[in-house]
Amino acid sequence: ASIGAGKVVEMGGQWVGPTQDRVLALARELGVETFPTYYEGRNLLQLRGKRRSYKGTIPRLGPLALLDIDRVRRRLRKLAGGVSSEAPWSAAQAEELDSQTLNTWIARRTHTKRARALLEVAVGTVLGTSSAEQSLLSMLSYVSSAGSFDALIDTEGGAQQDRFLGGSQEISIKLAAALGDAVVLETPVRGIAQDGAGVVVEAEGLTARAQRAIVAVPPPLAARIAFSPSLGGQRDQLQQRMAGGALTKCAAVYPEPFWRERGLTGQAVSDAGPISTTFDNSPPDGSPGVMLGFVAGPEAIRHARRPEAERQRVVLDCFVRLFGEEAAHPGIYLERAWAEEEWSRGGPVCSPAPGALSAYGEALRRPSGRIHWAGAETATIWCGYMDGAVRSGERAAEEALDAEGWRL
Repeated sequence: ASIGAGKVVEMGGQWVGPTQDRVLALARELGVETFPTYYEGRNLLQLRGKRRSYKGTIPRLGPLALLDIDRVRRRLRKLAGGVSSEAPWSAAQAEELDSQTLNTWIARRTHTKRARALLEVAVGTVLGTSSAEQSLLSMLSYVSSAGSFDALIDTEGGAQQDRFLGGSQEISIKLAAALGDAVVLETPVRGIAQDGAGVVVEAEGLTARAQRAIVAVPPPLAARIAFSPSLGGQRDQLQQRMAGGALTKCAAVYPEPFWRERGLTGQAVSDAGPISTTFDNSPPDGSPGVMLGFVAGPEAIRHARRPEAERQRVVLDCFVRLFGEEAAHPGIYLERAWAEEEWSRGGPVCSPAPGALSAYGEALRRPSGRIHWAGAETATIWCGYMDGAVRSGERAAEEALDAEGWRL
């Protein structure tokens, strides 16, 4: 979204981090540069009614809570080491891991409410769900695809380290420009039929014929396409059991990033709601100041039902509670509820329900005849991220070329 003077604030996916090599290579190829997320100073934590500042990723919570969090991080690291992101259903005790929620697993390994509250915020921001909606196996596969749990939540050295100059959509815009008329927008696909000769894709106002098709939309959206013949029970059951997370991005634009003068990064974590995490989302030159906040999981669905004026009021109240009265009156306020969008229906990623990955996961990437599956959910490295999306597209293209005997 434009905020004037040729500057933008992103209301969709925006960050990129170390080891996300494929999307960074694509950005370089297209001439899209990156710049670091602002993280100089101290972060804020509001937990169980108390507000404090801290350095680094993990706040100072007291020895018992810190021990709890460290225990969970170490145990996640160890368990994820035994779960392949390529085939988590083949892990030892896959069905047992898949039969329990992440919430249940965390509850058994923590003794403090503060640790559980902080871990819940982390899960909500990363996945857009509550921990009660996540299977342990699915979470371990997600951690494995990123390399570590810390990589998912960190700014410096993690998935939130950098941003794209001009916004990440510059990558899509420049790719589309290079493809020219081959890219057709605002033409939703309603049906895909296949036989021994090829595929026929029926869209609104357009019919396309090809030898193979790559479907790169999230599984819940793919489930809304009519396939002929049917995809078979395993794929269909998987699509029925994968749901998008719910995240709402809220951005307040101020003349300057006033929090920086106070030695703050603009990053905060809160369990008071509805905003659970914040980031400094200002342009690279620091002007104007943009405060970004996330509403996550079930709270995002509740937030969407509030009248527009109330939504803005409660979000700005959160910013004031964290950063002071200067946050009360932004020049611009923007909000995007991903779960309310017709063509995404949630985000940042779709997660399989408990029990689904071990039972139906083998159909996630397996081609259905002449139909190949791509999209961030199918990635084995950085699943759910833009890097994973790029990797999945490269993999699906190679599959299609191989199947037709076109690769040298």
